Amino acid sequence: MSESWIVGINPVEGALSNDAERVLELLVEQGQRNARVQELADRAKALGIPVQRRTRDQLEKLAGEARHQGVAARYEAPAQAHENDLAALLQRDGGDALVLVLDGVTDPHNLGACLRSAAAAKVTAVIVPKDRAVGLTPVVRRASAGGADRVPLIAVTNLARTLRELKDAGVWITGLEGGTETSLYAVDLKGPVAVVLGGEGDGMRRLTRELCDFVAKIPMPGSMESLNVSVAAGIVLFETLRQRSNPR
Repeated sequence: MSESWIVGINPVEGALSNDAERVLELLVEQGQRNARVQELADRAKALGIPVQRRTRDQLEKLAGEARHQGVAARYEAPAQAHENDLAALLQRDGGDALVLVLDGVTDPHNLGACLRSAAAAKVTAVIVPKDRAVGLTPVVRRASAGGADRVPLIAVTNLARTLRELKDAGVWITGLEGGTETSLYAVDLKGPVAVVLGGEGDGMRRLTRELCDFVAKIPMPGSMESLNVSVAAGIVLFETLRQRSNPR
């Protein structure tokens, strides 16, 4: 287990509602009059969680880039999944295995939003490379709205090797890329699958693309040429669930 800080009204409320036993301490800004913050403080006290007052500067230093909104919780996060855990996770989910691979997402808000969608879609695991990608920061936790602790996030040393391991385990890999004629809706996403999205700037790296069994695009008849990576992740994950709920 490792300790981290959850900041902001909604993330702290989620932690108290769903994982109160992991909340070790609540910090509230001195002079804070927000009714929701006071409600969180009262709930924490009722749960036996210590509540401390801190200055705005102290909370801002703790929160970093994230907006704390006058409240922060010290949280005992579950141990982060390791790449050695992937085989067991795939075996657990069997034919329903659904893996989200993010090849170089660097914006913490995007990673957080992807984790939120992944948790909602009951994704088996989210895989990211250790290098040239954002990790599990307070901003990511806040943007994930609790998703960061509900879906395994696995940072791997060698993404290409991990993709080969997925293929060896019987997982079919579909990458999303705009420069192809194949529509996402023409790809069979039933059975154990992994979907791969590239980073915000350059998309999937060449070797990542070559290791995909299929490469498809999200059809966009409008004037925009691309979507935010977290929006694209949500579309492909729930298209997978739609296909699985309609096996024909």
